[in-house]
Amino acid sequence: MVAEPSHMSFLDLYIPANPFYAMANTIVPAIVVFSIFLGVAMITVNKKDGFILGMQNLSDALMKMASVVAKLAPIGIFALSAAAAGTLDIEKLSRLQIYLWVYLAAWTILSFFALPMLVARATPFSYKDVFKEARLAMVTAFATGTVLVVLPMIAEKTKALLEKRGMKTHTTVSAVDALVPTAYSFPSVGTILGIGFILFAAWFVGSPINVADYPAFCIMGILTAFGSMAVAIPFMLDFFRLPADLFGLYLLGSVFTMRFATAMAAMHGVVICILGACAMLNKTSWRKMIGVAGLSLAITAATMTGLGFVLKNMIPYEYTGYRHLINMELLTPQVKVNNNANPAPLPPDEMSKPRLKVIKTRGVLRVGYAKDRLPFAFKNAKGQVVGYDMELVHSLAKDLGVSLDVVKIDWSKVGKELDSGRIDMAVGGISISPQRALRFTFSKSYLDEHLGLVVHDYRRNDFSSLDKIRSMKGLRLGATPFRYKEGAGQMLFPNAEIVVIHSPRDFFRGSVKNVDAMLYTAQTATAWTLVYPEFTVVVPKGLKYKCPMAFAMPKHQLEWLWYIDTWLDAAVKAGLGQRAYDHWILGKIQKHKSGRWSVIKDVLKWTD
Repeated sequence: MVAEPSHMSFLDLYIPANPFYAMANTIVPAIVVFSIFLGVAMITVNKKDGFILGMQNLSDALMKMASVVAKLAPIGIFALSAAAAGTLDIEKLSRLQIYLWVYLAAWTILSFFALPMLVARATPFSYKDVFKEARLAMVTAFATGTVLVVLPMIAEKTKALLEKRGMKTHTTVSAVDALVPTAYSFPSVGTILGIGFILFAAWFVGSPINVADYPAFCIMGILTAFGSMAVAIPFMLDFFRLPADLFGLYLLGSVFTMRFATAMAAMHGVVICILGACAMLNKTSWRKMIGVAGLSLAITAATMTGLGFVLKNMIPYEYTGYRHLINMELLTPQVKVNNNANPAPLPPDEMSKPRLKVIKTRGVLRVGYAKDRLPFAFKNAKGQVVGYDMELVHSLAKDLGVSLDVVKIDWSKVGKELDSGRIDMAVGGISISPQRALRFTFSKSYLDEHLGLVVHDYRRNDFSSLDKIRSMKGLRLGATPFRYKEGAGQMLFPNAEIVVIHSPRDFFRGSVKNVDAMLYTAQTATAWTLVYPEFTVVVPKGLKYKCPMAFAMPKHQLEWLWYIDTWLDAAVKAGLGQRAYDHWILGKIQKHKSGRWSVIKDVLKWTD
């Protein structure tokens, strides 16, 4: 969400300066467009026999290489599918069946209604004629898993159908002979339907593709379908910025969908041949074809709506985001946390000493945190104060050889609390700003947060880009007092009215009326959306505002500040910061997984 999207040039995407680079990097649309233009250009070239012979020899050599790979492909696909099946939890695996049910519903409509009805309505042939001749090819393709073996059958059945209607002529026979291999070379409806996995993948990870991106999705999907799904799906996942490991989920589902796709490809081939032959005799009604297409879309929409209702009630789903959040625990071993939640200020004799020396002598590090500091410092279900910052604090206390006093403080008095010695440092995702630097000292920054917006889930598309937001009329944005005083909201969104929100809970609970969105850091806001799942976080395209995070330190304590800065530098480079980020920000729960049972390990005892 916060990663800067890579710049995609549509000129490079479709018209490559170097086609070999496009081939090496699986830029499928560019490869397809280049191949089409090259093929058309070659038609008008004289003396091309030598070139074609050379390309044929190269093709034969590549096919021999491919045959070797093909022998190993089942093993590789089995390994990928096994890895996906073995590492998916039951909840995610159950969600895969949603894709399979939707795919099966769409396949049924296309195979048994839309495709045969196009012929039945637009040509002299009946629905019964089409389905009777296509069913054997469909069954054979389904059984073998490839449409290649049924190409002669498709041509034969189509010619028999034409002869039955008295339409078999030299022209129609030639059309069928040309269309059968041509239809095989172009993407079939079954192949294009498989690209719909990208829509499922986007929903699966919680980032549905915007409606505005549907035209690009359709064009990209058709062009990438020229290649194999093994190439098209990874390219589409990368293009729409979806996790690449979802390809394993696709392979798992393809065990089911591949057979149905080949069966539909056989029906697709029969329909294309009949329509092409009838078009040659000028016996095709394009107006009726458009009517069938519209009716098919309506039936699909109604079916998907009904299927959505059924699946919602049949597949149990329990929201567990909040439960997972409050049950999270620290990764690092915890130091002792004392029960002293209300320590007294330092006496005058200790106030004159360096704070680091006071901490070491006392054997206790006093850490303050304020309320509403998810996911940096908050109480979990066991009453422990945990979070990203607390992960660092426990490791810091361990290196100092001291225990902890964890103190809940009033944020408005943090400077006074630090200077009085009641706490030695304050944590909780504190943003660095010049205004705050007048009240206390900041440590070195340990994390950059990205500014974003919190909106109702159904409005996420309205706030997808900075330009779109700036064009809104009557926009009202909520902001915490810090953001309001800092002026970031008014600077970034000059058209908006900024409304002060004293606590994020006021926005989430609807206490502040008529506010369209709340300005908040994305990492922090994402944790809040686990508590209030009807909201989502959006980092609008073009918004590149970052907020550095640091610890709040007492003034005039340079030795203590230098130690913290040195420790932070060492901890970050040792990987502590990244582990904490993965755990508390990305939500990657660290679980100990026992090894899988295997014959080699558990029966033959060949390995540990």
